[in-house]
Amino acid sequence: MSQHVQPTKVPQERDFTGGMIPPASCSFVGSTGEKELDDRIRDLAQGTSEVPNHCLLEEMMITAVRIARGGAVTEGDFKLMNRALKEMREGSEVFHPYRNHRKIAVFGSARTRPDEPAYQTAVELSRRMREEGFMTITGAGPGIMAAGNEGAGREDSFGLDISLPFEASANEFIAGDPKLVKFNYFFTRKLSFVKEADAAVGLPGGFGTMDEIFEALTLIQTGKASIYPIVLLDGKGGTYWKFWKQFVDEHLARLGMISENDFHLFRVTDDVEEAVEEIVGFYRIFHSYRYVGDKIVLRLNAPLTEDSLAMIEEEFADVVKAGRMIQQKALEEEDDEEELSELVRLVFRHRRRDFGRLRQLIDAVNTSEVAAQK
Repeated sequence: MSQHVQPTKVPQERDFTGGMIPPASCSFVGSTGEKELDDRIRDLAQGTSEVPNHCLLEEMMITAVRIARGGAVTEGDFKLMNRALKEMREGSEVFHPYRNHRKIAVFGSARTRPDEPAYQTAVELSRRMREEGFMTITGAGPGIMAAGNEGAGREDSFGLDISLPFEASANEFIAGDPKLVKFNYFFTRKLSFVKEADAAVGLPGGFGTMDEIFEALTLIQTGKASIYPIVLLDGKGGTYWKFWKQFVDEHLARLGMISENDFHLFRVTDDVEEAVEEIVGFYRIFHSYRYVGDKIVLRLNAPLTEDSLAMIEEEFADVVKAGRMIQQKALEEEDDEEELSELVRLVFRHRRRDFGRLRQLIDAVNTSEVAAQK
């Protein structure tokens, strides 16, 4: 194989909520109900070395004590919460060394055979995305998941395995690899998929694939997760996603349960190169975004020309709550992300709704003319 996937020149921003998680405050750590115990926990938290936020640690310890004391929380609930937290920690530890590598999540049926077109399409997609500088995350099982790991290669793959009574082990392309994470719960596994990926690609699959795709679409549509490309990919000439989209058209859209702009949150295709371009093109000029108060701050890899900015501001005036779109340097409130300080910003007060429309704005940015860098 050629050279492995390398980290991006500009570090990646890994708050998958786009800054929607409120900042931590020592004013809201809570209490166990016993001042002496609260004081002991505070001393223990503040005395623990290499902790970036002692208040968060204190709050988690108080929460754990309140859970452990029972009452409304049964022993079964206590075990579930403990294991879920451990799985989240283990997942974060595995991904942390690769936090500045772009990644795609690949979903699809565990029942797809290697001789089927969908399997070969998944292999080709992951191979091409590897060439474009993206690692691949799969569910580590057989079928499409194995195809994703096969195409990316072991060195550029992650596997998020789920403990099931009828799937004994991870596929041969990721089994035994340190980038394989084992989960007992689907919800912690899906969190890792959404949190760590820069794009998602769904190939034909069953309930699990539907669950994963609709989860990603729901989180993005509601603004609970940052926008990223979602591609629904068939083997050449396949009709799986074509008929899925027909269902969405005829039932969800016709009955007014989703908006017309929601269709911009995904792309249906049977062409691998179109899928690749959908993902790669999304990061051509656009880098990431976050919220600072009611302002959205789009970080760009290059500044837009004045004409391009004027056209975007006119075309997307409907997404602006008040004021103008301003192209500028990093805001003072962004000093917690110093590694991104050199990126130019596009800042405006966002209505925080209709995220399909925001996706259209990002697409417009990515096809705009850029100004010469000084």
